Formats: sequence, structure tokens, C-alpha cells
Amino acid sequence: MEYLLKCRGNAFPCEVTIDEDNGRYMIKKDDSSGEVFNSSTEVVHWILDNWEIDDFYDQSQFEEMLSELRDIHLV
Repeated sequence: MEYLLKCRGNAFPCEVTIDEDNGRYMIKKDDSSGEVFNSSTEVVHWILDNWEIDDFYDQSQFEEMLSELRDIHLV
């Protein structure tokens, strides 16, 4: 699953990629740098620790993403 979230800090969206089949767990942040993780749980914990709802233009999209990730990955 992939999410693109329009963030306030950059013209380009933040990206969240969780690809269980291929073992890809990545985030592209608002400064265009990225983070790579070993599991989907690590991705969700990073999001909870580092991103706030106010960082994004579409706050409902951010909430929906968090809800889906929590439900699927039981965080």
C-alpha cells in the first residue's frame, strides 16, 4: 500500500510505502529525504512519533491513513 500526503513543508507530497510482498517499508519526508524500515510496525511507530496532523493540508487523509495502518498492522 502507498500513501501520498500533501504536506505543508514542501511542494512535493510525503510518501508512505508498505509493501509486505517485496519487503519494502519506506517514508519520504517533507524535506525530500527518506527513511527505510525493516517492518510495517516500524513505519507506523515512526509516523506516530514524527508527524502531526497539522503537517498536512488534508488532515482527514492523514487520519484515514493512520486508521488504516493501525487496523492492518495492529499498532
